[in-house]
Amino acid sequence: MSGASIDEKVEASSKESKIESQVAPSLHKEEPSSEEPKLDKHGLPLIPQPSSDKSDPLNFPQWLKIAILLQVSFIAGLGPLNQAVINPAYVPLAAHFHKTTVVASYQTTIAIAFAGIGSFLWVPLANTYGRRPVLLFTTLLAAASSLGSGKAQTWSQLIGTRVLNGIGTSSFFTLGAGAVSDCFFLHERGRAMGIFTVFLTNSAHIAPIPGGFLAQYVNYRWCYYLPAILDLAMFFIMLFCLPETLYARGSTPVVTNKPILRRMRLWGLRPEGKQLKFSDFLHPFQMFLYPTVFISAFYYSVTFALGSILPAVTSATLFRLVDKFTTSQTGLALGFGTLIGSTLGELLGGVVIDRSMYLSRRGKGGKVVAEVRLHGIWAGAILHPIGLLIWGLCWHYKTHWIGPTMGFTVMCFAIQIISTVLYSYCADSYKPQTPEIAQVFNFGRQTFGMTLGFWAIPMGTKIGYQFMGLTLALISLVTFLPIVYLMYKGKEIRDRMGQPNFNRAL
Repeated sequence: MSGASIDEKVEASSKESKIESQVAPSLHKEEPSSEEPKLDKHGLPLIPQPSSDKSDPLNFPQWLKIAILLQVSFIAGLGPLNQAVINPAYVPLAAHFHKTTVVASYQTTIAIAFAGIGSFLWVPLANTYGRRPVLLFTTLLAAASSLGSGKAQTWSQLIGTRVLNGIGTSSFFTLGAGAVSDCFFLHERGRAMGIFTVFLTNSAHIAPIPGGFLAQYVNYRWCYYLPAILDLAMFFIMLFCLPETLYARGSTPVVTNKPILRRMRLWGLRPEGKQLKFSDFLHPFQMFLYPTVFISAFYYSVTFALGSILPAVTSATLFRLVDKFTTSQTGLALGFGTLIGSTLGELLGGVVIDRSMYLSRRGKGGKVVAEVRLHGIWAGAILHPIGLLIWGLCWHYKTHWIGPTMGFTVMCFAIQIISTVLYSYCADSYKPQTPEIAQVFNFGRQTFGMTLGFWAIPMGTKIGYQFMGLTLALISLVTFLPIVYLMYKGKEIRDRMGQPNFNRAL
């Protein structure tokens, strides 16, 4: 069956039900409904409207939704953890392979780069055959490749296994965001996305803590074995506890007494009439054409890379040169500073933007404007360049180690707010395309982030870390200006662009 005929059937079905949110629950005009809409606890219509099918993930009991959220959040966190556990151990890694610490960091940037590329393969497969089988397969691939990295005897073997690890973990970032959107309503999405992004952000910050101790007291190879063990553990947890969340709005309800158990199958849950086509692999590129997505992804990529990846790829070198830190001390300083900042940022981020959305809907009779989410970003946008300035100045003037650590903390506080706001805003705007949007975010973050290992230390050495911090702070401020434009013109742009013509039934 062709893609055009599928879209036509979905559109026809949506016109019959006259509930737009069942087909494309973005924040545009809604058709008058002939049915009584289902309401949330505040008496406002649920967005999207759940179907009568017990297999619909929107109808899952709340405990199961939370269980799904925690599983996909933890697996999303394992992506950066696979890449970052080794960061404090560049010195012993470089010594073993007879490389400099800067060259040793390249194996991290290689993994980051392929984590951005690999998702272009997994998202179309998951949208056709299900999120569950793809996540299980890629988790096994991540575990095997991480184990291979630990066993590598030559530099080329290490690089090869890191490429495979990046490809395997790339699905964790994108499919997890799609599962969150599959299960949670609009009024819950900000907090759910906040939890998802705090795992995604914080795992790279937690990773240096065990990584430093393992490298110093055991062997740097255990910085690869640890992620492999965690990947394998999550594979078995998801095998028995993660149901399929892919569901086509308007599909024929399945009559079954065990709807959740049925969704634990590994195959046979493909949406009605859905066939994998070459054009499916081009859909993420189509999302680049939507200013809402492109501008958000660009700003997110810059701030995440400068606030999270920059400290990760420079700390092993700088703490050793300035403070004579061991690998375990480097891991503690980097890990705790960034962890505290991200955790505090999440406490403010998700709850505040969900509350702002509720107040906006109540004041406008239930009508929703996605750009309300964006007004929660101000604290992050202001604090991010301040953190970069603290970081650069403290390294230049060789302050106590707590100085640059405070810079990490401020930057990561800001990143968590920025990440939660932008993920939620784009998911609200184009809910059926959330995996593709997450793919754009992931590609931007990984592509920009992987370059830092090549120029961060050389730039700071050449122009001084005080001027490097100032330059990066100005870049952060300039890239925020298009977000301000979206706050006031975003709805007008979305109305003019219309909805993407794919995945509209999801």
